[in-house]
Amino acid sequence: MGHKDKRKPLNWEHPAVYHYEQTIPLKIPGYASLYEITSRLLKAQSIEGVKSTADILVVGAGGGQECVALGAEHEDRTFTGIDPSERMLEIAARRVEAVGLKQRVRLIQGSIEDLPPGQLYDAATCMLVLHFIQGLSAKLQLLRGIAGRLKPGAPLFLSSINGEPGTTAFDLQMRTWVKHMHDNGVSREETARFAESIGTAYDPIPAIQVQELLREAGFEQVSSYFGVYLIDAWVSTRA
Repeated sequence: MGHKDKRKPLNWEHPAVYHYEQTIPLKIPGYASLYEITSRLLKAQSIEGVKSTADILVVGAGGGQECVALGAEHEDRTFTGIDPSERMLEIAARRVEAVGLKQRVRLIQGSIEDLPPGQLYDAATCMLVLHFIQGLSAKLQLLRGIAGRLKPGAPLFLSSINGEPGTTAFDLQMRTWVKHMHDNGVSREETARFAESIGTAYDPIPAIQVQELLREAGFEQVSSYFGVYLIDAWVSTRA
């Protein structure tokens, strides 16, 4: 008898996602710092002339954090955000309009394939998305899709939950992370759902595998710039 795959995606159309904007900073340690560092790296690359980043692709734009955080610091940039969830994009649109960035942000419901044909971008972000993609082949497909939409030398900023579930090291980090959430007021019911979703709705892989996938997808100069508990972030460039 074959093994039944119990993994399933989260329901991003559930009304509960409207609380995402309020709860995610409580769950992710250093959440604001992650985006601040990303912004600084993007600005540093522009200053050094590595690549003029005028049009930025935001993969997984639902919630609007990248558009709001980067848009405030990079006034000459435009942003194209893609996300399959209508409800999450509603949150992004509301936040973008509230801070006066509506004219510089375009939000598209769908996947990479739904972007304007032939459009190449000067930079891309894929923040806290990869662990929702089920399986190595699908993760690689996403990264290749992003690479195919970037100009040569353009940077990709990627962050995700990583590790090997079931190992002592992973369990230690998870227990500590859950305690962090409790201390920030996240309910025990919600943290229990999060922990139980590892291996089902969430599909983390070891950080070294993420780096290997980046290189296989067509990225080079992979460099780590953020890490806390099971979350890592890298910047790389389109080969």
